[in-house]
Amino acid sequence: MTETMRAERLNLETKEVTVEDVPIPEPGPGEVLIKVEYCGICHSDISLINGTLPSSLPVVTQGHEASGTIAGIGAGVSGWDLGDRVIPSAGRPCMKCRNCRRGAYTDCLHMQVMAFNYDGAWAEYCISPAAGLTRIPDNVDFKEAAILADAVATPYGAVVRTAKVRPGEAVGVWGLGGVGTHIVQIARITGAVPIIAVDVDDEVLRRAMKSGADYAFNSKDPDLVEKIHSATGGRDLNVAFDAVGISATFSKAIECLGVGGRLVSVGMSAEKLSVGHGAQFSMKRLTASGHFGYKSEDIATLADLLSFERLDLSRSISGVISLENIKEGIRQLDEHEGSPIRILVRP
Repeated sequence: MTETMRAERLNLETKEVTVEDVPIPEPGPGEVLIKVEYCGICHSDISLINGTLPSSLPVVTQGHEASGTIAGIGAGVSGWDLGDRVIPSAGRPCMKCRNCRRGAYTDCLHMQVMAFNYDGAWAEYCISPAAGLTRIPDNVDFKEAAILADAVATPYGAVVRTAKVRPGEAVGVWGLGGVGTHIVQIARITGAVPIIAVDVDDEVLRRAMKSGADYAFNSKDPDLVEKIHSATGGRDLNVAFDAVGISATFSKAIECLGVGGRLVSVGMSAEKLSVGHGAQFSMKRLTASGHFGYKSEDIATLADLLSFERLDLSRSISGVISLENIKEGIRQLDEHEGSPIRILVRP
């Protein structure tokens, strides 16, 4: 192994993205070194570049949806061997807060996020805590495995943990990009019915139908609320997911909720959001929750669903680019060129 590797580097002050030669990191106690096979490009990566999300580092390597093989093992690591196929979790506990002190590491109060608080996987190698690794089943491809850590796990957490969707509940999803598409698939697995996709792009809506939506409506349709009311048999939505995170989608999703409905905001923007008419919000007993991230055990659940063909991600990989061409991949996602679900980086 050489002493250096190629890695993307984002300067948070200048917002400049470069690909440079940097030292290959050494795994510390409890850590492993991963040779990266693929890593996804996520909208939160773009949010870091444009300043919507912060970083605690002046310069950082981005990328938090990775798959690869173990290339080095730090002191104290057991249960893993060189060459093992793995997915790193996109976070590591601080090991100092109240929850970490009692061993509740997945509920860390100050969780450090990969590619924001420590270097990520838009690189030939990356470091990961061994405790957050998931083994990739032999029949699961590295490409699909990579996007489990966030592009699929975050929707899983939103559907199963935050919204607690139950069989038979009516679900609406605003925004059918990488997050929204997988919300539809996870909602279908949980037994939600009907599942209604809402987006501004008719081609994206056709794709949503192939991914498991029962209805697909254009958000610009002046009769959208009435169509959702009819599609749900007059009960309106039990759960609405806003995978866009702007005021327009948030308020429309609230409007389409039935009595006791829950709104879960998964998309992120800098816009201010409002639940609208306060009395109506209270009288209908609505709730609105934000959602971010997942628990590391969720990745293992999803890996099993993939392995046993309960989950189909064959349409989720929109393209693969080289690390040297990372700026082009960022541009394609930022400009929604070709309406990508996930573009992967191949170091």
